[in-house]
Amino acid sequence: MNLYERLVTREEKISLIGLGYVGMPIAVAFAKKAKVIGFDVNKEKVELYKKGIDPTKEVGNQVIKDTTVEFTSDETKLREAKFHIVAVPTPVKEDRTPDLKPVESASRTLGRNLTKDSIVVYESTVYPGVTEDICIPILEKESGLKCGEDFKVGYSPERINPGDQEHRLETIIKVVSGMDKETLDIVAKVYELVVEVGVYKAESIKVAEAAKVIENSQRDINIAFMNELSIIFNKMGIDTKAVLEAAGTKWNFLKFYPGLVGGHCIGVDPYYLTYKAEQMGYYSQIILSGRKINDDMGKYVAECTVKKMIKANKQINGSKVAIFGVTFKENCPDVRNTKVVDVIKELEEYGIDVKVIDPVADKEDLWREYEINLCEIEEIKEIDAVIIAVPHNEFKTIHLKDLKRMFGTTGYKLDVMKEVAATSEFQMNVDMHDCVLMDIKGMFNRNEAESAGFLYWRL
Repeated sequence: MNLYERLVTREEKISLIGLGYVGMPIAVAFAKKAKVIGFDVNKEKVELYKKGIDPTKEVGNQVIKDTTVEFTSDETKLREAKFHIVAVPTPVKEDRTPDLKPVESASRTLGRNLTKDSIVVYESTVYPGVTEDICIPILEKESGLKCGEDFKVGYSPERINPGDQEHRLETIIKVVSGMDKETLDIVAKVYELVVEVGVYKAESIKVAEAAKVIENSQRDINIAFMNELSIIFNKMGIDTKAVLEAAGTKWNFLKFYPGLVGGHCIGVDPYYLTYKAEQMGYYSQIILSGRKINDDMGKYVAECTVKKMIKANKQINGSKVAIFGVTFKENCPDVRNTKVVDVIKELEEYGIDVKVIDPVADKEDLWREYEINLCEIEEIKEIDAVIIAVPHNEFKTIHLKDLKRMFGTTGYKLDVMKEVAATSEFQMNVDMHDCVLMDIKGMFNRNEAESAGFLYWRL
């Protein structure tokens, strides 16, 4: 029997190195078909999994309680597996060059515990060449084994979309690759155990690496275009969302929308591609231009907020702004590389007191990464502006009248003054909209918000 057959009959085990938003759902899925060891260096995270708690909220506590995955932080347990999947993050450094430390460290850990006749598959997003030029030498050095003779290597880029309950591991075509045909066939069959819609066999590891890194680069560029359009249309006094809805009636119009582009994928992956391109003597024009636009959007939102507050006759220094949502995307606790933090930092530069509300965000990660504490919604009083930064489902039950109460007496004063204006013989020549609402993703209806007395803005 080959390795695939021994995995199916549970004679051999699969290991997952890295139990984050990507690795953990993969481990859980494979555990339904084979014996799985789930390894992570974070002992606290492993203990949560052992207790049946899902800190990522990707599959839920009950699934974690019911799974047969053997969660561990003991690296020697990896010696019991023959098919290894490495799913660790690949961030960028402060200078926006690739930070390969996590994948290099995972390779060293696995190498120390790699046994003969194993297959190692990397899922981490990297630039073309990392698997073969960096990871394989580390595996060989640490294990004393020879790649191609004692063990084989493949690459299958992760495509899980954190917080997305529709596009899951099982429902997204999986790109797979291997160092030779035999490895490719086994890797493909193993992933077909859990990927219901099937796999796509890339012709080489480098092709698979390149395919992954351009997926998010393409999306990044398209969103950058939408953000640039938003900046232009805001200057023209045109509602960007209305423009996109009109343009979207054409069959081939790509439906992207402006927004804050953060997270560990879209906001990071393009830098991996441009870094490798520069090593080859080519300097990106389109990719880096798009990145600059998206990287600057947090500052842009903060500046627009201040301008609206000035228009509403607010005293900027010492004012209070409530920000709803701080994660990099809706309905996901992940705060890595969130661009909402850029908005917060820029507002604080103006001397503004920023209050952050987020029922979804991982509080410990938020404090560890940015030293930001969360507030309860009940604590938000007498504020000068509201920014709906991330439209979590929990926020969609909030009504405009609920937001107005957070402005303290101002909101109620507006209502009273409007009633007086409506019954007066004289027209009031003052702007009654002094409740500033910055609705970044357009969660509320513009006309309803303005009718309710808000000075409204959205990307």
